[in-house]
Amino acid sequence: MEQNDSFTLDESITAQKALRAALGLPEEVFEAPEFVGMISDEIEQHRKAGKSDEDIAALINEATGKRITAETIAEHYATPDQRHFHGE
Repeated sequence: MEQNDSFTLDESITAQKALRAALGLPEEVFEAPEFVGMISDEIEQHRKAGKSDEDIAALINEATGKRITAETIAEHYATPDQRHFHGE
């Protein structure tokens, strides 16, 4: 089997779920601040494309069926410097 050094998001999630299940651990759950931090790259791209935080919240709400507000996005958005810590 050839090694592949890249993984899609779906493959990453599938692997994490399998690893957690093998240990008898429940599915990982993220609170809103962690979730917004994780998706800040995508939030940044949507903002650059002219979308407001209200627009972004609506997309998330529609996709997940969960409620998140524009205020939560603005409060917990991780800047590029916060996302790409270089150990300095």
